[in-house]
Amino acid sequence: MESLRELYRIGAGPSASHTMGPKRAAEMFLQRTPDAASWRVGLYASLAATGKGHLTDVAIQQVFAGRDFKIDWKPRERLPLHPNGMLWEAFDSAGTRVAEWQVYSVGGGALQEEGSAPPPDLYVRRSMKEFLLWARETNMPLWKLVEEREGPGIWDHLSECWKKMQEAIERGLEAHGVLPGSLKLRRKAHRHFEQAKGRPGPLQRTGLLTAYALAVSEENASGGTVVTAPTCGACGVLPAVLRYLKEVLNLDDRKILRAMATAGLVGNLVKTNASISGAAVGCQGEVGTACSMAAAAAAQLMGGTAAQIEYAAEMGIEHHLGLTCDPVAGLVQIPCIERNAVGAMRAVDCADYALLSDGEHEIPFDTVVKTMKATGEDLQERYRETSEGGLARLHVPAGLDPALLEGNHCG
Repeated sequence: MESLRELYRIGAGPSASHTMGPKRAAEMFLQRTPDAASWRVGLYASLAATGKGHLTDVAIQQVFAGRDFKIDWKPRERLPLHPNGMLWEAFDSAGTRVAEWQVYSVGGGALQEEGSAPPPDLYVRRSMKEFLLWARETNMPLWKLVEEREGPGIWDHLSECWKKMQEAIERGLEAHGVLPGSLKLRRKAHRHFEQAKGRPGPLQRTGLLTAYALAVSEENASGGTVVTAPTCGACGVLPAVLRYLKEVLNLDDRKILRAMATAGLVGNLVKTNASISGAAVGCQGEVGTACSMAAAAAAQLMGGTAAQIEYAAEMGIEHHLGLTCDPVAGLVQIPCIERNAVGAMRAVDCADYALLSDGEHEIPFDTVVKTMKATGEDLQERYRETSEGGLARLHVPAGLDPALLEGNHCG
C-alpha cells in the first residue's frame, strides 16, 4: 500500500480521475518533451465520454496554453488497462512524431502505465484482517500504524489536508448562485446550513451534515480546491463527518488528524484491493469508499474499538454495493453532490450502529471489498462513468437539449 499522501491529494475539481490526473499527465509529458513543436493527446472511453463535463480539456489546455496542441476525443475506443486511457504524442516542426506515452488516470488523481512496476509497498500489510491482528498484538489503535509506517511527517500532510477541507466548507457555505455547466444547478449548502441552525439541538444533525457535504461538493463542482477523499467526486463525505463530530463532541484537531489516518487506511485498502475509480467500478468505488472511510473515522472519534471501526467501515461499502456512476450531462453534479450528503449521513449511522455492537459481525471488511470489485467488473460499461446509462440516459433536465446527453457531447 502507498503512502496516504497518494490518497489525500489537494487540487482543483471537479474530478480527480478526469481533471487532476490528466492535468498531471500533461505537465509530465510537457516536461519530457519541452523542445517539441506540437503535441496531441487521445482521450479514450470514459475520459472522452464525460471529459468535457469534467473539464478534462480545460485542465489539459491550461498546461499547453500558447502552444500548438490538439485533443482527439475517442469515446468508443478503449485502451487495454483502464477506461481512463490517454495516448500522448509530441511532434517536431516537420510533423514527425518524436515521442509518445500511453498512460492511465486510475482514480484519485493517480497515474499508471501498463507494465510499470508497482509502487513501493509502504505498509507491507494489505488487508484489514492484518491491520486488526497488528492492533491486537501491539495493543495500539489503528492510527498508530500510520505513524509507524509513514513517520511523524505524515501529520503535517494530514494537517494541511484538514485545513483545505475546512476552507472548502467555509467557501461553500458562503457561496450563492448556480454551478457552472449546462444544468444551471443552484447551490444549496448555504440554505441547508441556515435551516439547520434554526432547529433545536439533536434535530440539527441532518441539516449540518448535509450542509457541510454540499458545501465541499459544490466547491468541487465549481472547480475549487478540494482534497481527494478518496476522489474529487466523493470529496464531501469525510470533511462533513469530521467537521460535524468536531463540533458536537468538542474535539481538538489532533483527534481529527488521527481519525483521518484511520480513514486513510480504509481508503488505501479499497484502492489497493479493488478500485476507487468510478470509471472502473462505478460510484460504489467513490462515494461507497468515502462513506466507509468516514464511518471508520466517526467510529474512532466516538470511542469505538478497532473491531467496531472495522464493522462501521464494512457497512459503509456493503450498503453502497452496485451503486452506478451515471452523471447527468457528464457533470459532477447530479447525482454526485447529493450522494455526498447522503453518504455523510450514512457514515455516521454506520458508526452509531457499529458502536451498539461488540464489533462482531458476519461479513468482514476484506470480503465486502472483494465483492465491490467483482460487482464493479460485472456492471455494464454504460453504468461506469460514461453518462450513457441510468439517470444520465433517462433524465433530461428541463431546458437542456437532449443531444447534449449523447456520446461525447455531454457537458
